[in-house]
Amino acid sequence: MELREALNQIAEIRHRLTESELFHGYRALPVAVSAMFALMGGWLQPLIVPEPVRDVRSYVLFWTGIAVLSMAVAGATIVLRDCLAGPSHTRALTWIALRQFVPCLLSGAVVTGVIVRLAPESAWLLPGLWQLFFAQGIFASCRILPRTIYLAGGFYFFAGSLNFFIWHEGDRLSPGAMALPFGIGQLLVASILYWTLERRHAVETET
Repeated sequence: MELREALNQIAEIRHRLTESELFHGYRALPVAVSAMFALMGGWLQPLIVPEPVRDVRSYVLFWTGIAVLSMAVAGATIVLRDCLAGPSHTRALTWIALRQFVPCLLSGAVVTGVIVRLAPESAWLLPGLWQLFFAQGIFASCRILPRTIYLAGGFYFFAGSLNFFIWHEGDRLSPGAMALPFGIGQLLVASILYWTLERRHAVETET
């Protein structure tokens, strides 16, 4: 009996340590807002960039603006949380989260710049490449996020790979190539964050 109790206590300690190492800075609401931005971008693209294949630079600037807006909303939430929490391990986890995600963003920026500058005829590859880079960022962050976040990473990897094949010559750089994967993908991420972090934390607090 004492051995079983000791094992249960060890398991509980391990569970608490794992929970303390999870990054809670990503919140479901800002991620869901980014999904709405993506879907809205799909609606606005034909109005703002009616011929993306001929105007690749404007296409890239349009979706970069939406990405920056989404990151600004998420970043503001993270900064606000750290400020309210004060000096603690949450700030260290924030830097870890940034270090894990930044490389995929930099890689995506470099590849995008090269394509726009040197090979604009290959710009139809960009939506799929962006989704693959985003999947890499999610996979890199899995250590400090719930395990089910692998589902979101897998979705983006699948969507990015599929993107290369489903958009034919006349549909290249279609609004759906960006709006649907990122709209659905971010809603999936938001759901995972809510059910595995925010709702569970609320239930544990009540009990």
